[in-house]
Amino acid sequence: MEHIRTCEEIISALDPKDAASRELVSRAYEFAQNAHATQTRYSGAPYFVHPAEVGYRLAHMGMDAHTIAAGLLHDCLEDAGVASAILEAQFDREVLSLVRGVTKLGALRYRGLERHTESLRRLFAATAQDIRVLIIKLTDRLHNAKTLEFVPADKRARIAHETLEIYAPIADRLGMSVVKTALEDASFPYAYPKEFERTKELLKERKRENERRLEKAEKDLKRVLAEAQMREFRTEARVKGTYSTFRKLQRKQWDITAIHDIMALRIIVPTLADCYAVLGLVHKQWRPVPGKIKDYIAFPKPNGYQSIHTTVYTGDGGALEIQIRTEAMHRESLYGIASHLTYKEVQGRKKRGGGLDWIRQFLPGGGSAQREVSAHVKPRASRTVPEWVKELASADTDTEESEEYLENLRTDFFSHRVFVFTPKGDVIDLPLAATPIDFAYAIHTEIANKMAGARVNGKMVSLETPLHNGDMVEIITKASAKPSRKWHDVAKTTLAKKMIRAALSARKQEDAGVRKTQKKF
Repeated sequence: MEHIRTCEEIISALDPKDAASRELVSRAYEFAQNAHATQTRYSGAPYFVHPAEVGYRLAHMGMDAHTIAAGLLHDCLEDAGVASAILEAQFDREVLSLVRGVTKLGALRYRGLERHTESLRRLFAATAQDIRVLIIKLTDRLHNAKTLEFVPADKRARIAHETLEIYAPIADRLGMSVVKTALEDASFPYAYPKEFERTKELLKERKRENERRLEKAEKDLKRVLAEAQMREFRTEARVKGTYSTFRKLQRKQWDITAIHDIMALRIIVPTLADCYAVLGLVHKQWRPVPGKIKDYIAFPKPNGYQSIHTTVYTGDGGALEIQIRTEAMHRESLYGIASHLTYKEVQGRKKRGGGLDWIRQFLPGGGSAQREVSAHVKPRASRTVPEWVKELASADTDTEESEEYLENLRTDFFSHRVFVFTPKGDVIDLPLAATPIDFAYAIHTEIANKMAGARVNGKMVSLETPLHNGDMVEIITKASAKPSRKWHDVAKTTLAKKMIRAALSARKQEDAGVRKTQKKF
C-alpha cells in the first residue's frame, strides 16, 4: 500500500515555517483529505495519497505555502466536485487561481508525432498567468508517472509517451533536472519496454566496475583535498538516468564503453573560488580527457544551469566525469526556476539568461528578440512571468499558423539541444545538428542575411557543418551575400527557415519590380 504523507511531513519541509504558512497548509491538507475521502486510486490506495505526495514534493522544492496548498487541493474541483466558490471562501483567490490553472491543464494530451495545438496553448496560457501552475502540474505528473504500474495497460503507454515527449522536455527547459530525470525514468519502461530492458542489461554489466572506479576516485579525492587544507566540501555520486543513457547509447551506436558519465562524482563547495581551486587539484591528481572540460559557471546553460564538468583518466584504463559546483548552484541544478520562487537572494551568482529564454525564438521578430538572450539578464526572485510569455499564450492563429506552431515546437522545443558560443562568449541555445546558418539567425537576421562564411573554433567550415556543444562560432559577412534556397534546406530551426523564406520572397518581389520598370523603358 502506498504511503500517505502526513501533514507533519509536509510542514517539516516548509521553509519558512511561520505560523501563517503552517496554518494554511494544515487547512488545505484537512480539506483535501475530506474531499477525497471516498475515492481510491487504480492501486486500491486512498486517492488522497496523490495530492498529499504532490504537496510534499512542492514543499521539498522550497515552494511557498500557497503553492503547496494548491498542490494539495489541485484535484478538488475536477475529481471531488468541490465548487470554486467554496474553495475561494475556505482559502483565498490566489489558491483558487492556482487550482483552476492546474485543472485547465488536465486535458493536455499527446497526439502521436504532433502535439495538439490548443492543449499546448493552454499550457502556455496558464504559465503566463502564474508559472507556479506549471510547477504544480509537473509535480502532479511526476507522482502519476511513478505509479504507472497500477494504470490499465491501454492507458499506460499513452501516458508514458506523453510524459516523455511533453512534460519531461518542459521540466528540462525550466532547469528542473531532478523532475526531468524522474519523469523520464518512470515512463521509459512503459513507453519503450524492449529498449528499456536492453539498456538495463548493459548498465548491469558495467555497474560493479563503475561503482569501484567511483569509490576509489572519491577516496583519493578526499585525501587530495585534505592535503590542500580544504575542509568545507561534500561529495556525492550522480547516476545518469536510464532514459538519458538510452538516448546517448543511440547516438553512440549502443557502445556503452563510449559513455563516460554513467556515474559521476559530484563535489559541492561553499564558494565560486573553491570550484576553480578544486578543478586545479583534480587535474593535478588525474589527467583530463582532451575536449571534455566544460565550464558552465563562466558560460551557464540557457536554462540557468551552472557547474564545472571535467572527465579524467582514472589510471585503471577508464575515465570518470567529475562535477564541481557550489551549494546554491546545486540547488538550482535540481529545481531550476522553482528555486527562484522562494524569495531567497543567492549571493555571488553570475549574470545569466532566465530559465524561459528559449521561448523567445517562437515570438514574432525572434531574431532581434534573441539578442536579449545573450544579454544575460539577471533573474529575479519573483513570480512575475515575462511579458513575452504572455504574448506567446495570447497569439492568434489560423489553421496554417497552427500547423507552423506545431512544427516549431516539434523541431525547436522538444528536441535535444547544443550550446554554442559567440566570439564575445555569449551562449546560444540551438537544436541538435543545428548549423552556422541557424546560429546566425539566432544572433540577428541582418547579420545572417549577409553571411558569406563561418569559422568554428577558429577554422573555416561550410555552412552545412553541424555544431557541437562548446563550439565557438564566428559569422563572416559580405555586403553582396544573400540567402539561398539551399540555406533553407540546410537550416534546422524554424526561425532560420522563416527568415530565409521572408528574404527570398522579398528578393523575388524586388526582382519582379525591377523587370516591370525595365519594360516601361
